[in-house]
Amino acid sequence: MPFKNHYIKRKIEEINPEVDLKVKILGFVVDKIEDAIVLDDGSKKIRVFVDNPAIVEKININQLIRVFGSTLQTEDGFEIRADVVQDLSNLSIDLYKKVEELYNKMGV
Repeated sequence: MPFKNHYIKRKIEEINPEVDLKVKILGFVVDKIEDAIVLDDGSKKIRVFVDNPAIVEKININQLIRVFGSTLQTEDGFEIRADVVQDLSNLSIDLYKKVEELYNKMGV
């Protein structure tokens, strides 16, 4: 069983906000709105709120990032409040996907 403060790696479409209280997601920024960004991980898009506006200003559209955050239930589903935003611009997404595929085959 995961620890209470452990971030669970999820695709956006897999997140169940009733169970997944802390998640980590990887995706591309597709929009920026004052205190939030919209992240697309290929499965779905989600709004991610960022407490520090300076962080939102530094993020670019089409930038690859990883967000560690808490799920927030809303009337329309859920959103995420970012605890950490990690720049992954230098990550080879193709190589990352290959490694993920190998991990999944090995059951890791």
